[in-house]
Amino acid sequence: MSHEGSCHCGSIRITVNDDPVDASECNCSICRRTGALWTYSSPTKVKVSGEGIGYVHGDKCLTLFHCNTCGVITHWTPVDPDYDRMGINLRLFEPSLWTELPRLYVDGASW
Repeated sequence: MSHEGSCHCGSIRITVNDDPVDASECNCSICRRTGALWTYSSPTKVKVSGEGIGYVHGDKCLTLFHCNTCGVITHWTPVDPDYDRMGINLRLFEPSLWTELPRLYVDGASW
């Protein structure tokens, strides 16, 4: 199934051709501050339309993107192009997609 979401202003749109199976809440310093709720997918199943600003932080393993207009965190991609996983902020989508998903609590603060 295909799911479409966007940042607040609509400049960045994300289409995921995969059903999320859970929602991850991370307590690392950036996720804790932004309130992102993550699902993960292969980049081959995700289409990102629009351009955001990338931010590489922490252990330099991923690039976190946010909209340069409204500031909403949209997704992350791995720095290593061979890593077949990316994170998508579920809060870009209608709550009906993610409110009933099982929650995983990620202790990113301890990494």
